[in-house]
Amino acid sequence: MFYLFFLFIVIERVVELTIARRNERTLKAMGAKEFGVRHYRWIVIMHILFLLSFASESLAKGADLSPRWPLLFGLFVATQGLRVWTLRSLGRFWNTKILVLPNAKVVAKGPYRWLRHPNYLVVVLEMWLIPLMFQAYGTALVFSVANAVMLAIRIDVEEKALKSLTNYADQFDERPRFLPLRPVK
Repeated sequence: MFYLFFLFIVIERVVELTIARRNERTLKAMGAKEFGVRHYRWIVIMHILFLLSFASESLAKGADLSPRWPLLFGLFVATQGLRVWTLRSLGRFWNTKILVLPNAKVVAKGPYRWLRHPNYLVVVLEMWLIPLMFQAYGTALVFSVANAVMLAIRIDVEEKALKSLTNYADQFDERPRFLPLRPVK
């Protein structure tokens, strides 16, 4: 079970990177500007180390499923649904890098109707759910903290870039970042 699950995650990441590269070429050809270049490599390194840590810790513990795996797996599947909805909603604007097309109207449909950063919510949830499914508690803790630090930097850079070049402030200032706790005006 572990190897199939790990293979799924790796394939999913490769597909995402392929989509991101295609979208990057499209957006740059349209005049998009890139932001956050200095921190991007650290995000990539963190995600690679996350996968290696998850595999190492899980296998060292026998790759046994958590007694709560049905709940965790259900939450993981729901998280993947949110991932697909997010990617489809952003379309060509989705990327792993911060690419902003000047004067573009920001996407405000799909999960963006309620949240500013549903894609980052997916990553936050995965940093917990993936390792917890195989009892890799150290990985869940260490990389959730590392991810929180990275997201604090990234979201600040991304929001400043979007506010400077698009209608982001008008569209999203009243919208919560991660949890739809209050209604959108």
